[in-house]
Amino acid sequence: MSQNSFGRLFRFTTWGESHGLAIGCTVDGVPPRIPLGEPDIQQWLDKRRPGQSRHTTQRREQDQVKILSGVFDGMTTGTPISLFIENTDQRSRDYGEIKNKYRPAHADITYDQKYGIRDYRGGGRSSARETAMRVAAGGVARKVLGKHIVIRAALVQVGQSKVDRDRWDWGEVDKNPFFCPDANKVAEWESLMDKTRKDGSSLGAIIEVVACGVPAGWGEPIYGKLDAELAASMMSINAVKAVEIGAGMEAACLRGEENADEMRLGNDGQVIFLSNHAGGVLGGISSGQDIIVRFAVKPTSSIRIPRRTITSDGDEVEVSTKGRHDPCVGIRAVPVGEAMMACVLADQMLRHKAQCE
Repeated sequence: MSQNSFGRLFRFTTWGESHGLAIGCTVDGVPPRIPLGEPDIQQWLDKRRPGQSRHTTQRREQDQVKILSGVFDGMTTGTPISLFIENTDQRSRDYGEIKNKYRPAHADITYDQKYGIRDYRGGGRSSARETAMRVAAGGVARKVLGKHIVIRAALVQVGQSKVDRDRWDWGEVDKNPFFCPDANKVAEWESLMDKTRKDGSSLGAIIEVVACGVPAGWGEPIYGKLDAELAASMMSINAVKAVEIGAGMEAACLRGEENADEMRLGNDGQVIFLSNHAGGVLGGISSGQDIIVRFAVKPTSSIRIPRRTITSDGDEVEVSTKGRHDPCVGIRAVPVGEAMMACVLADQMLRHKAQCE
């Protein structure tokens, strides 16, 4: 089974390759009579679109989405929604010199080992180009969730340079090319990225995704845990190597009394948590607090610095990758993380309503 689909009740299937004619996805399970138009999706694709600053790939794709089905008179019909984006700025010739060489840290060798054939142009299906359709599906998911649930993400670390959380300002995220919440870090990251690009290398990054307004009760206690599905969704993003919820790995450094999110009752009788080490999920079920997920993206594997590798014929060689690549793919992973959060929450909302409402 090829596993190109994600979700249960809210389910999307993506198709297409980096240098193919187009990419697309089909979103199924969307309830009828939800207002939906191309601008509702395009606003999120514009955040991910390449070529918007010198710190991302200079491939010039407009990523204009078209809705081919599932919407009539501006409303969802309850039938599958088909979304389509044309590829317009491929340069397949950039990959001619490495078509038989396996890039270290890339999926080149594993695709060949699994299928016995691979599309070497931009990595084919393994390219981060595929994530544009996740963002498109996420735009649909946000409409399913409604306006009361707000999903935001920010870049919190580039290489070894971290934001100062005391300076966190969500208002800064859309004002700089890094989606950085700490205005004081932008100039430092610009210098760091310029040097890295000049060196022909790349950097990793950490992204934090926060969902506010999620009610208590979403998720299943055993195999459909909300945090487990969030972790799986983020790990499915290209180049992601680690995911944590709430305090994450740091929870192992805390004592029990420190890690416990104590509770009190508010004036309205609602539960108030005094901390959020759990990241908004207890026993696999949402607690009503903000849901907080972080994921780490490895350095882009396509770099100009020669690295030792082998060819598909078994020769030992060096490889250096030309072309247009993100020196830090984590920058454009910010809207992708938001989209995957939205898709998981939309799926969990529909499943919760089916069982408990």
